[in-house]
Amino acid sequence: MRILMVEDDPGLCEAVSFQLEQKGVTVDVCHDGEDGLHWARQQAYDLILLDRMLPGLDGLSVLRSLRQEGIVTPVVLVTALGEISQRVEGLDAGADDYLVKPFAAEELMARIRAMSRRPRQWESSQIIRLGDVVFDREQKTLEKEGQSCTLSRRESELMEMLLKNPGQILPRGLLLSRVWGPEAEVEEGNLDNYIHFLRRRLRSVGSALEIRTVRGVGYQLEVPHV
Repeated sequence: MRILMVEDDPGLCEAVSFQLEQKGVTVDVCHDGEDGLHWARQQAYDLILLDRMLPGLDGLSVLRSLRQEGIVTPVVLVTALGEISQRVEGLDAGADDYLVKPFAAEELMARIRAMSRRPRQWESSQIIRLGDVVFDREQKTLEKEGQSCTLSRRESELMEMLLKNPGQILPRGLLLSRVWGPEAEVEEGNLDNYIHFLRRRLRSVGSALEIRTVRGVGYQLEVPHV
């Protein structure tokens, strides 16, 4: 899981990032509204933690812009403004949840778990079944009829993207942003290498799934009809 935290308090960012990373969550942090809007537009995140009071562009403006642009990434507003009218305003602007500062790390994790159970764009189960394979997101294992292999973290994130979007052509830029992060300095050749690794993983368990290269665009996971 990858989360974007838009918050201008460096101490809070450090504390929350540490707690989330201990749970296996990847956290990207930015400190003002304009950067937050830019990063959120990459649609590389499972969830956005968005402070309401930010330098430059405030959190509600960021949120409204995202929703107007059709970006539906779940957003939790994190703010010191806790009056009922302020909560209602935030939810009406498009927030999925509202967390008032100060908050306990346990409450934040509980909110994230609750969001993950919602039938939106998040996969509610750690198990993904497609074609002839079963992928365990938590254990990072790929299995077919008793044959299994373990994937690295990067391989797992890339495999998850492909399995969740069978038949769709996934642009290279989207895959790089989603797996490496929107601001990561990574050569595109790294993506090609990891696709090669995943093809080997699929062959090693005897799967009929195929990752097709769409020249000049990206990759597509093909699921043969039985």
